[in-house]
Amino acid sequence: MADDFSEGSILNHRFLSTLLGLALAVPLPLAAVAEELTDPLAPYASKITLTPDPKAAEIIRAADRIRFPEKPFRYLLDLVEMNGETVVTQQRLDVAMRVSKPTGERQGDVKALVRFLAPQKDQGKALLSNLDKLWFYDPRLKRPIPIARQQRLIGQVSNGDIVAADFDLSYASAILGKEPCGIVECYKIALERRWQFVTYPKVTYWVEVESKRPFKSEFMSTNDLILKTAFYKDYKPALGRDRPSEIVIVDALQKNHFTRMIYSGARFEDTPDVYFQREYLERLR
Repeated sequence: MADDFSEGSILNHRFLSTLLGLALAVPLPLAAVAEELTDPLAPYASKITLTPDPKAAEIIRAADRIRFPEKPFRYLLDLVEMNGETVVTQQRLDVAMRVSKPTGERQGDVKALVRFLAPQKDQGKALLSNLDKLWFYDPRLKRPIPIARQQRLIGQVSNGDIVAADFDLSYASAILGKEPCGIVECYKIALERRWQFVTYPKVTYWVEVESKRPFKSEFMSTNDLILKTAFYKDYKPALGRDRPSEIVIVDALQKNHFTRMIYSGARFEDTPDVYFQREYLERLR
């Protein structure tokens, strides 16, 4: 039977549910401009129960810069969904990103263009994140499809928050203490979201004391139920410093289910701004 390429059908496809999480179109862009747009975001403010700690903010800011640089960059991403030892799906993506913090002269910004390279049946498809907007494009569609915020919270979509979340700007933080992380010592840091549109209300974050490398993070509900755990693994030189070449995301709600996100070929590349426009998606080949 031929595929039905109506908007509703596309949004129900498993591959889209999985890959939306890689578009990096999450609350981060809005959080990144929050320092200059406080009043417009006031209606979205979330109640914070912890007392923000400047030292904790300094630690997670350093860890954020290890996870991704502020200069425009591009990389290959192999996405492998696992059920125990069994590979469920495997895909390769080409990702171009721009990440910038707000300064006195400019607003913060995050843009991402995700192009599907493999498997062959997905070639030509793309996802575009531009501020709080997200579009999906398939060459067999007449136009790019906007993805509503509620549609981003299905399946593996929320992995995008885990991979790209800027903890420094999206969360208030406080140090809980120090704990062993294997052979090293880590800060254990509590985070609570600043705005209601940030997907995960709470996060517990372990950052290595000496190196400031991210070690592990637990993403929780408002009642402290652990939903997903991310492990930052296999640090290798990339873009001028050691960075995790793999992030393993374990789904606490699906037994034996986890996702491997494997990064390679990272390079600084200033992708032209026109590539991050919705209209450009139809020109991709």
